Amino acid sequence: MSSIIQLLPDHVANQIAAGEVVQRPASVVKELLENAVDAGATDIKLIIKDAGKSLVQVIDNGKGMSVTDSRLCFERHATSKIRQAEDLFSLHTKGFRGEALASIAAIAHVEMKTKQEQDELGTHIIIEGSKFVSQEPSVLPKGTSFAVKNLFFNIPARRNFLKSETVEFRHIVDEFQRVALAHPNIYFTMYHNGSEMFNLPNSNYRQRIVNVFSGKTNEKLVPIQEETEIVTIEGFVGKPEFAKKNRGEQFFFVNDRFIKSGYLHHAVMAAYEGLLPNGSQPTYFIYLNVPPNTIDINIHPTKTEIKFDDEHALYAILRSTIKHSLGQFNVAPVLDFDRDPNLDTPYQYQNKTAEYPTVQVDSTFNPFADEKPSKQFSGGSNSYKKQEVASSNWESLYVGLKNDTSEVETFSFESEEVTASLFDEKEEQTINRTYQIHKKYIVSPIKSGMVIMDQGRAHQRVLYEQFLTNMTVHQASSQQLLFPLQMYFSNNELKLIAELKPSLENTGFVFEAFDTDSIHISGIPVNTTESEISMVLEQLLSDLQDGIPDSSFSQNDTIAKSMAKSLAVKTGTYLTEKEQENLVNNLFACKEPNVSPFQKPTFITMRVEDIDKRFAL
Repeated sequence: MSSIIQLLPDHVANQIAAGEVVQRPASVVKELLENAVDAGATDIKLIIKDAGKSLVQVIDNGKGMSVTDSRLCFERHATSKIRQAEDLFSLHTKGFRGEALASIAAIAHVEMKTKQEQDELGTHIIIEGSKFVSQEPSVLPKGTSFAVKNLFFNIPARRNFLKSETVEFRHIVDEFQRVALAHPNIYFTMYHNGSEMFNLPNSNYRQRIVNVFSGKTNEKLVPIQEETEIVTIEGFVGKPEFAKKNRGEQFFFVNDRFIKSGYLHHAVMAAYEGLLPNGSQPTYFIYLNVPPNTIDINIHPTKTEIKFDDEHALYAILRSTIKHSLGQFNVAPVLDFDRDPNLDTPYQYQNKTAEYPTVQVDSTFNPFADEKPSKQFSGGSNSYKKQEVASSNWESLYVGLKNDTSEVETFSFESEEVTASLFDEKEEQTINRTYQIHKKYIVSPIKSGMVIMDQGRAHQRVLYEQFLTNMTVHQASSQQLLFPLQMYFSNNELKLIAELKPSLENTGFVFEAFDTDSIHISGIPVNTTESEISMVLEQLLSDLQDGIPDSSFSQNDTIAKSMAKSLAVKTGTYLTEKEQENLVNNLFACKEPNVSPFQKPTFITMRVEDIDKRFAL
């Protein structure tokens, strides 16, 4: 039998490797931005067209590449970051695998321009699907420019599996934010379809967080800081009252590299134990600095997973650091009577001397004195006389009232004796038609037996059909607010709300204005309280993380489901008899009362025969 194993051609091997490295346009953005950071750039521009499907371009002012390096960088396992295996345990760069550029060049049209500072001319290279089209010298500024066009042009199956532009652009923004938050000393700008999305000047960590998200973020943050032999921790955590339903603003950075770690996230949640409502997620931006030889990054090509040498110690240090900061800044209540007094005062105020108050108090003031001291008025004696006359005239308002009261006293009223019986005839005829069990289920008797209804699911179905009718058939009525409600969101969330504005207005929302980081709401749907609006919008944004449906009906359906889930009666809510009856009647008036909007049963029926059989056992 002849040999059947053979080596794959390079371009085929590169396409296979690209399946792990380049999953979507956001993967290209991540790799190119990290290369720009490794090149020592202080100014990085990201240009996107059609959510990265047509163009992903990164321009930096780093050290650039020579003619040889510019050609060699597109080969597999070619890298300037490491030389030998031992270097994997002392990494100080983002990249080290040498696969990214080869993988990108195998599935896209790549145009690279690069020049080193000491060279007079740079290099201009064009590659299409791993094939070098041209390489020629060119007059260029210092740095490197990568333009990746027509991603997945030779892998149509992968291109067809890409999501909508909204979803792909959200992933690109996520990758951009992760790199920008890790390096506040670099000037980042981002453009999408010709419009500027982000402009992030050089700053510190706190300013970079505020610039990326919104100005309102500043008041949500509590600083954390701890330095040990194992790890140095700094960053910010959010106050419990600003917790959200989704996990959007949660960032871990290890040695300036974004990572995902469920174990460390559990440590943060343990620090917030007892402070967060059920289902809420805290905001945090935590920067960990550990010795490079104590971590292993080479686990997955995306490099977002890291193995630590001593995870348990890291867990304990992170948890105690966050708890200390929450107590130090009086965010968390402290019930320990033997606590360290340093917890009551921030570190920077420990050695600060106390200052006497500048408020002066009148020690002679006596509120119970009969005669109050006369005050000098700038208006002279005439103004004082006017006040004296005005004060004496108030008694004239009550002249003659005494006679009126005496006349009123002469009236006599018939006293009707009230007789009540223990058993009123009308009350005997009324029977409670519904009963609430464990503040969760409503039991209503029917002719054949009884109906047991889940109050939460039933209310979801009622609200869902109401919202859907308002959005599709006629516009809903709105209750106007006395004072407009201002709510703060990130840039992505504001764009999402702006796209949903017509549908939200049909449900009863009235938007006054859209600012750069907030919205003004002057009207809200009927039967909705002002305190529930933030919960409704957060839930809606969380449900639409994967993008807005293309069809208008699907969009309205998603909004109606999300709002019904937010506003429905929760388990544990007490309902009066009238509310129970109203819920039962409204449910059976729906088009599909049997299931909730999420296709779960809303009620079950038990016949008398079934109950009789139970007792017969």
